[in-house]
Amino acid sequence: MGLLERLRKEWFILGIVLVIAAARLEPAVGVKGGPLKPEITITYIAVSAIFFNSGLSLKTEELTSALMHVKLHLFVQIFTLVFFPTAIWLFLQLLSITPINEWLLKGLQTVGCMPPPVSSAVILTKAVGGNEAAAIFNSAFGSFLLDLKSQCKFGHHQLFPDLPSNILKYGIVITPLLLLLFLGSSSSVPFTSIFSQLFMTVVVPLIIGQIVRRYIKDWLERKKPPFGTISSCVLLMIIYTTFCDTFANPNIDLDKFSLIIIVFIIFSVQMSFMFLTFLFSTRNNSSFTPADTVAIIFCSTHKSLTLGIPMLKIVFAGYEHLSLISVPLLIYHPAQILLGSLLVPTIKSWMVSRQKALKLTRQPKAPVKV
Repeated sequence: MGLLERLRKEWFILGIVLVIAAARLEPAVGVKGGPLKPEITITYIAVSAIFFNSGLSLKTEELTSALMHVKLHLFVQIFTLVFFPTAIWLFLQLLSITPINEWLLKGLQTVGCMPPPVSSAVILTKAVGGNEAAAIFNSAFGSFLLDLKSQCKFGHHQLFPDLPSNILKYGIVITPLLLLLFLGSSSSVPFTSIFSQLFMTVVVPLIIGQIVRRYIKDWLERKKPPFGTISSCVLLMIIYTTFCDTFANPNIDLDKFSLIIIVFIIFSVQMSFMFLTFLFSTRNNSSFTPADTVAIIFCSTHKSLTLGIPMLKIVFAGYEHLSLISVPLLIYHPAQILLGSLLVPTIKSWMVSRQKALKLTRQPKAPVKV
């Protein structure tokens, strides 16, 4: 693969580096009250655009196709929303006595509270040949489904007609609650205001996107708009203004030692949790197939940057250390893609050999000739 082809493939990670560099050169452009007016263009327009885009692209029918694999879904969601943030919290109690920057440590906790991404976990599961439907369900379920009554009715429109209302539980509700539970109410914004803004900039655009999708579904399937690219470009704007605030604040100092240690911790956490999910899902009494295990590994350990950064922007609005809290999530995103991509051949080889072995054990034995 040539250099230009590699750059085109990894343009988003390169874009993160470039927007942070641009923010460092001229932070006044993207600060609050600056020419870009991020308090309006980012807080409301950009965040709403991401979730409207998500509503347009979310294929509800793909969720219903994988709905019945309850045990797998429970495993992924409990690991993601209970085990992951709790394990990180316990680990951070030990790290709190070290000289590592405390805001980067808080950022590690925010990583643990994030839902799984819709893109990377599904793409890597598909690359290996795992249970793609289960990956789609858990990624979308973890990222988008909301605690709305009556199966998400909006006027006369029933957005999720095939999903029982008791599973529409967390998405934008649980992640902010976990952030406030583990980090406390650090935001200058009152608790009710946080959820009001989440509703207006996340729930409403998402619902509108789903309604619009119902009317232009055939056109979307035919034209296949670049939803991922659009969301990524908007996300780069959010990252840019976040770091403009950082570099414009003379009181914020990030030491290289803390940053290097955080990078090491993130890669270690990724590898450890991938190994743990592999061990748990391959036990003799687990009943998961090798393809299920692949989906579990990626969906349980990957975290959403696309949803995470906007949520942090809302929950910690006006907080001067927001950008430092965001750094671990910005590192975790490329780390999960890099590690996942490197492990695809190994995991695929294991899955294929395991499937062959299971197939042989299930074949009836030939009768012994006397």
